[in-house]
Amino acid sequence: MASHFLIAAPHSGSGKTTLTLGLLRALRHRGLTVQPFKCGPDYIDIQHHRTAAGRASINLDLFMASPEHLQTLYQTYGSGADVSVTEGVMGLFDGADRMQASTASLAECLGIPIILVVQAKAMAYSAAPLLYGFKHFYAGIQIAGVLFNGVQTASHFRFLEEACQDVGLPCLGYFPTHADFTIPSRHLGLRTSSEIDYEQIIEAIARKIPQTIDLDRLLALTKTDEEAPLAQALCHRTACKVTIARDEAFSFQYHQNLAVLEAQAEVQYVSPLRDTELPETDLLYLPGGYPELHAQTLSANTVFRESVRAYCQNGGYAYAECGGLMYLGQQLTDAEGHSYPMAGVFPFSTSLQHAKLTLGYRQIHFQNTLLKGHEFHYSTLQEAEELSSLAPVRNARGLEVGTKIYRVQNTLASYVHLYWGDGPTWLTDLLRTLSTSLSTHPHG
Repeated sequence: MASHFLIAAPHSGSGKTTLTLGLLRALRHRGLTVQPFKCGPDYIDIQHHRTAAGRASINLDLFMASPEHLQTLYQTYGSGADVSVTEGVMGLFDGADRMQASTASLAECLGIPIILVVQAKAMAYSAAPLLYGFKHFYAGIQIAGVLFNGVQTASHFRFLEEACQDVGLPCLGYFPTHADFTIPSRHLGLRTSSEIDYEQIIEAIARKIPQTIDLDRLLALTKTDEEAPLAQALCHRTACKVTIARDEAFSFQYHQNLAVLEAQAEVQYVSPLRDTELPETDLLYLPGGYPELHAQTLSANTVFRESVRAYCQNGGYAYAECGGLMYLGQQLTDAEGHSYPMAGVFPFSTSLQHAKLTLGYRQIHFQNTLLKGHEFHYSTLQEAEELSSLAPVRNARGLEVGTKIYRVQNTLASYVHLYWGDGPTWLTDLLRTLSTSLSTHPHG
């Protein structure tokens, strides 16, 4: 029987990602095949999951996708694994609207037992009422065990063990705080910089975990005898050729989005940092990422920028989101105030000066279709002229926000990261949308 569990916590900053990465690698050291998942619309943690587990991590988000779709993903990708490990998001019950799309709602939807990570650096027996509350607050979930983070001494851990015993929750061990176990963070989460040796950090965490955490008991408490179905074809192929930007500047992509595209079209990847020309294509997809960290190199690659501009200006089909939108603007100004010319497709520029956080789930009703996604960025946009939006963009509560969907000819761009993993006709729908938008939405 395989095991599966979800790493959750009472609040952000408890050490979920650190322990998830360490557990992925520690279980892999045992010769187990480990499948990682991530609750929520995260692009960075899943990259570290892949490093730790050696397998692509799959996003599971109950706001952007249906429960049926997530159940299929969880069963399909988990079917070939000995252990499935899901990392939660924020606090266990924190959702878009109360519990909506929270870690707890995902655990209930998929029937995943929860391993609760408690940051105990400044806590001892007071963990008992906290654990009691999380155990009894919502009957739809199962807390299978508890891990304590930030524990430095055996005497400290004894207080925490007693708290678990008195509440009736299995205590699976603890993890200490140490500089060798820390992955630096950026404004969008953990860093993805090539300057940091993530392999060394993950390996150090994994080597430490078996010394203080009972992995045998963890696996025994989270076994399942449910048999996962075999993977099924997600969509029909077309003759369309799709080009996707993918490098250090454009790395924010949902695995399942790419799986849909690769299943129904011929997909090729291109690097705006290094390639000299945009190849022949039917659709160009520019995803999000960190273009501001590579603005000088992107700008210096003049030939590629000009090929993208010519493609878009000549009516080529293109879709850009967040970092891709920034690349298609007139210029990008970094946090230090240095400005760099970009592709110049849209009459706006973006800047990281005076950074302002924009965050939240988004939903877009466009041409009888409901699109869902997530917005998370610090850059701001300055329009050289007033541009209309193809459709209103609303948050999870249905309230309209200021985000726009921009269009120039057959090119769409927005700050919203869309999820189309459960929309197998997304590609043909997008091409149809772009063609239709020409006649129904005048530019500007």
